[in-house]
Amino acid sequence: MANLKEIRTRITSVESTMQITSAMKMVSAAKFKRAQDAIIQMRPFAKKFNNILLNVSSAVGETEHPMMRDDKGKKVLLIAISSNRGLCGGFNNNVVKEIKKTIEENPENEYSILTIGKKVFDAFKKTDLLNSNERLPADAQTIWDDLSYENTISITSKLMSAFENNVFDKAFLVYNSFKNAAVQITVNERFLPVVPDNSETESSVDYIFEPDQEEILKELIPSSLKIQLYKALLDSFASEHGARMTAMHKATDNANEMKNDLKLFYNKARQAAITNEILEIVAGAEALGG
Repeated sequence: MANLKEIRTRITSVESTMQITSAMKMVSAAKFKRAQDAIIQMRPFAKKFNNILLNVSSAVGETEHPMMRDDKGKKVLLIAISSNRGLCGGFNNNVVKEIKKTIEENPENEYSILTIGKKVFDAFKKTDLLNSNERLPADAQTIWDDLSYENTISITSKLMSAFENNVFDKAFLVYNSFKNAAVQITVNERFLPVVPDNSETESSVDYIFEPDQEEILKELIPSSLKIQLYKALLDSFASEHGARMTAMHKATDNANEMKNDLKLFYNKARQAAITNEILEIVAGAEALGG
């Protein structure tokens, strides 16, 4: 049985851990509110923008836009979006699992990974999957220091340029989509090439275009890709803080439960020690009396 000093030390350690997890929960809760507001405001705009793109592209029909070429090639780029920090449950591990699952299900493809976030970079840094092509953006971990639309434009521009120069044939975004603070859905969605799906359009509207539809499509596609990447980053950012807030809440509850168990164990051990001391005193008194 552990002595009383060891139990007191463990109680103090658990209390310190509980203070840290509680503080991290509060910090994530504050960041989560801002991140949640940002993605909720972004989604209607991104959806409407995509509907306009689908309407224009379906009206144009066949086009020679470089971002809309066929996707029959085998070179696949996976753009993995994770966080720079841990302590957020299975948030980062879900992205790693989705990437491994994708590679296992389609072994005939030639895969490379562009990481946005340190945790997925660490998971694959010992493999030969991380991109090393100078035409591609460098693995971006600093984007989370100042997440803004302006900072994502350079990444999207380099990706479009690399796609146009046949560095890769297909690109997919792998990230956690925000549902609520406790639920994040791992998404693997197409990024390039742009393949319009006419079944997704809400309605077919006969717009009057000025200038012509080809010219508008050339402007819409780059803007659509920039918005798609920025939305994915906002989704991941909100999911990260929601996952961390939930994980730290559970950790605080578990620490509190452990502290209560240790205190109960401490009181029992202390009572047993007092009882033993009383028995020794009584036995000593009887021995002296005899």
